[in-house]
Amino acid sequence: MIRIKKEEAWGTDRHFCRFQRIYFFEDFPLTLNYRGSTTTVVMIKSNQHHRLGDLQLRILQALWERGECGVAEVHAALQTERKLAHTTISTMLRKMEARGLVGHREEGRAYLYRASVQAEEVTRSVGRHFVERLFAGSMANAVSHLLQTREVSRDELDQIEKFIKQAKRRAK
Repeated sequence: MIRIKKEEAWGTDRHFCRFQRIYFFEDFPLTLNYRGSTTTVVMIKSNQHHRLGDLQLRILQALWERGECGVAEVHAALQTERKLAHTTISTMLRKMEARGLVGHREEGRAYLYRASVQAEEVTRSVGRHFVERLFAGSMANAVSHLLQTREVSRDELDQIEKFIKQAKRRAK
């Protein structure tokens, strides 16, 4: 259930001001009307709420795929998609570390970074946020929307049916 906190806050960023209306899902704050692309991640263990931009999510994906790696490796992994400066990746990793999303250890003069959040936690919380925010918590509406707006193969439909049967068994 989403409950609304009546506070409205103005925040400033380097280049623009943004308006945020603060909502809560269970006891986790959700922000709406954020300018830019964000993905909500709820840290279940520590009860912290984090927003991930597209670049931060891609950095985490690179770290999940490679395990521990340096800035140069992360930079190389992202170069195929976007042209970013090495310093941009380095700065983003430091900011993500300050937020508890990644950690590092020193090896000589280099820092080796690793993800501090699990991919499963991110997937679970983003999925929950998606259903709550866009479909008012209705799993049926979310699945219906996805089935109507995307091409689905026969194999995928069989898998979905299998998942539904498993969920029905667990719900008894």
